[in-house]
Amino acid sequence: MNSQNNETALSVCKRSILTGFIGGILWTMIGTVLAYFKFMQFAPRAILVNPWLKTGWASRWQGGLLAIFLAGILSIFVALVYFVLFRKLSSMWIGTIYGLLIWAVVFIIALPVIRSLPHFGALTKETLVTSACLYILFGVFVGFSISYDYEDTVTNSRTSRRM
Repeated sequence: MNSQNNETALSVCKRSILTGFIGGILWTMIGTVLAYFKFMQFAPRAILVNPWLKTGWASRWQGGLLAIFLAGILSIFVALVYFVLFRKLSSMWIGTIYGLLIWAVVFIIALPVIRSLPHFGALTKETLVTSACLYILFGVFVGFSISYDYEDTVTNSRTSRRM
């Protein structure tokens, strides 16, 4: 029976990794579109690619694609942290708070390290609100998906053991 629990946790963990990767790609693509339409002062590539690569292509569409892929990779880590800490909590509010926490880490802690971007106080209110909403949606997507998958897997595991 313990072996079945380990397999269940492992399968949910694998799906959490996939959820994180897809969530990172999806919401970074949406963030790129929002930056294109000037809802934010800078695109995700300004955080993920431009500070580290000083090439011409990093500021063009190739840099945007690389940023989307890197966000997917980084989101795997974010999803695994959620899986370890909050998978048993099935509430939209946990995902909302988690998304705001990620936003705070990126905009208050990491943004000052990147000298090419404006500091937190110089960001427009549109950038702050749009990016906060984007991170909230990302947190809810990842959090609710992982919590629902965990609860569904545990429920199905209990049902199959009774039969």
